Amino acid sequence: MQPRSRFFSMGSILRSHIGANPIYTTPETKVLLGRMETPKVIRKGRESLRLSQFITIEGPRGKLTLEMPDFVTVSTDANHAGLKYQVSVKDPQNKIQKSMWGTMRSHIHNHIIGVNEGHMAMLKFVGTGYRAQIEKTDTGTFVNVKVGASIKQGMDVPEGITVSLPVPTLLIVEGCDKQQVLLFAARLRDFHPPEPYKGKGIYVNDETIKLKNKKIK
Repeated sequence: MQPRSRFFSMGSILRSHIGANPIYTTPETKVLLGRMETPKVIRKGRESLRLSQFITIEGPRGKLTLEMPDFVTVSTDANHAGLKYQVSVKDPQNKIQKSMWGTMRSHIHNHIIGVNEGHMAMLKFVGTGYRAQIEKTDTGTFVNVKVGASIKQGMDVPEGITVSLPVPTLLIVEGCDKQQVLLFAARLRDFHPPEPYKGKGIYVNDETIKLKNKKIK
């Protein structure tokens, strides 16, 4: 029996499944596209990206701006009255453009959610005496983290981020920018990541760990 041959089309357009999905907005959302006065060039591996345009998204909770490479296009049509947007790239077969296609679409979608509903991260403090405190300072707000250290630990809350403390062992971080929210949560977690023997530490969202058994000599 002869082996079956598989044929591959060389002319098909490679599509990013994420990038090709449409983005839907609300009537309260304002979207503005513009060109940067001074484009930026950044390195991505051996390639370089030229950031020459931006998209500004404004909603009930705030406003965010995202810089975009020159090969990305964000478009809408009159039939949807600015409530549906499509992200595309000039050359879907280009490896860099294809990878950035889905990335830019995800960022824009997250920004739309952020300015309308906001993003949130929850930090749970597990351990005897482990807790957080929110302090008002002359420059803003400070999160004091008590996780067994003999010195004062914590961080200033960056602009665009708000924090609340329903109970001393649960800190809620909120903001429009999903990346900023998760980055601030990760930095607070770094003061005491969950340890694998007693499970003490700072947990972010639904984070879990597998406990290890202590080695007895």
